[in-house]
Amino acid sequence: MRYFGVKLSQKNTCRRSSVWWCFVTSTQILSSRFSRIPISTSETFKGSYHSLQYSRFPNGVRLRKVQSAFKMSLPETYDSPVSLAIIGGTGISRLDGFKSVASLKITTPWGSPSSPVIILETPSGAPVAFISRHGLHHEYTPSEVPSRANIAALRSIGVRTIIAFSAVGSLREEILPRDFVIPTQIIDRTKGIRPATFFDGGVVAHVGFSDPFDERVGRIIKASEGALEGGAKIHEGKTLVCMEGPQFSTRAESKLYRSWGGDIINMSVLPESKLAREAEIHYAMICMATDYDCFRDDAPPVNVPEVLAHMAANAVNAQHLIAALLIELVKEEHEDLLSGQGLKESSKWAICTKPEGISKEAKERLGFLFPEWDL
Repeated sequence: MRYFGVKLSQKNTCRRSSVWWCFVTSTQILSSRFSRIPISTSETFKGSYHSLQYSRFPNGVRLRKVQSAFKMSLPETYDSPVSLAIIGGTGISRLDGFKSVASLKITTPWGSPSSPVIILETPSGAPVAFISRHGLHHEYTPSEVPSRANIAALRSIGVRTIIAFSAVGSLREEILPRDFVIPTQIIDRTKGIRPATFFDGGVVAHVGFSDPFDERVGRIIKASEGALEGGAKIHEGKTLVCMEGPQFSTRAESKLYRSWGGDIINMSVLPESKLAREAEIHYAMICMATDYDCFRDDAPPVNVPEVLAHMAANAVNAQHLIAALLIELVKEEHEDLLSGQGLKESSKWAICTKPEGISKEAKERLGFLFPEWDL
């Protein structure tokens, strides 16, 4: 979650905190290292939910007009199971070649998800779910994201594989802005204020998390590297530091994370990835580098036009990558992955509480998440 979105109000500024996607003509993401930046140009941002007009000046982008653009009414039900999901921001629901066919409002025992679950269809007709991690208007801070509701809502419609997107700061010179990264490990620097398990309130389970990301999905992502443009690379085998935020690191912290072996940093991967594992869902994250973190003492301040250019390029590449991935993942050869066979009942056998000790409330919650279990 190293994102910077457009705050939808009369006094508009850019604010970067987590993932908030929007379309700029084709597809662009706005981002900046700065917490508040006057933005100012004369083009139109079009997304599933908002249309923005802006004017570009040397010091950034100033918003001129905001109006609702989500006029089409979608069905609120979808009868077929959906096995694959994307977690990101609102703009992804308007990817070229993918049709929005339903908007689901799901209530879970852990509350409502951060946005409606949008169902898209690939050119072959395969359904894909999309959820906006930080809400339709980027109203949730990283610590406030209802991750349990998000993951539970996705599992309830059949999702067994998730691909999540996140912008990140680079902790390594070789990971350049505009590069993509497939992390394989996580260092947890959150503060314990984010609910991080489905197994509480009358039931205890200790689910394995030694390898947080699904390696097979990671290989499929890497194999799609050819979809990227502009010389962007996909780095593999990297360690992702997840900090609490919403503020960014100090220089001392950034250097400490490098000494620990951290390669990139965000605020979004936890507890999302832990909850996906507990829910027996294969999970992978695609990280998009926007800038270097603050470990370089002699580095000049990041300038806004440069970061905006990096994010625009990242967004176009993300569109290409997602299109290639979705076409590949829905192939019959990946049916075992999309059915979740590799993680089936892994959480059930991690429960430590004796059956007679599991509270009624806990059984009801787990019954929503795992209706196939007999508790």
